[in-house]
Amino acid sequence: MSSQYVAGASPGSYVDGVRVEDVERLTFASDSFDICTSTEVFEHVTDDRRAFREVLRVLKPGGTLVFSVPIDLDADTVERAHVVDGRVVHLATPEYHRDPASRHAPILAFRNYGRDIVDRLVDAGFSSGDIVHPSEGPWFGFRRPVIVAAK
Repeated sequence: MSSQYVAGASPGSYVDGVRVEDVERLTFASDSFDICTSTEVFEHVTDDRRAFREVLRVLKPGGTLVFSVPIDLDADTVERAHVVDGRVVHLATPEYHRDPASRHAPILAFRNYGRDIVDRLVDAGFSSGDIVHPSEGPWFGFRRPVIVAAK
């Protein structure tokens, strides 16, 4: 099953045949999945720790989260923005990423991840995490590390 966030659509509904979910408030029952995957999403989530806890909740015991995000392994995570009283407060120059999976405008990046991402996952409740580096050449022009976390 795949899903995508669609602003204004109700989580659990379908838009153009795609299930709508908000990773900070998933509609799935606890202990539903053996594995959850995500590609280039968590940097756009207002509260990534809440999102990590939600994914942890829907994973079965022993389940795995596998995901990619833009990451700088030579630095720690930098928070670029947060929300206060429903308003986005920028802590750095706004950075937007294109979303090739939708027709929507570019999406604000709330953070730039760094080498401390595994600590963030463990703080959210995962038992372990690892940054896995691809062993083969670029895939469609990309060679981004993949993060793997265990419940």
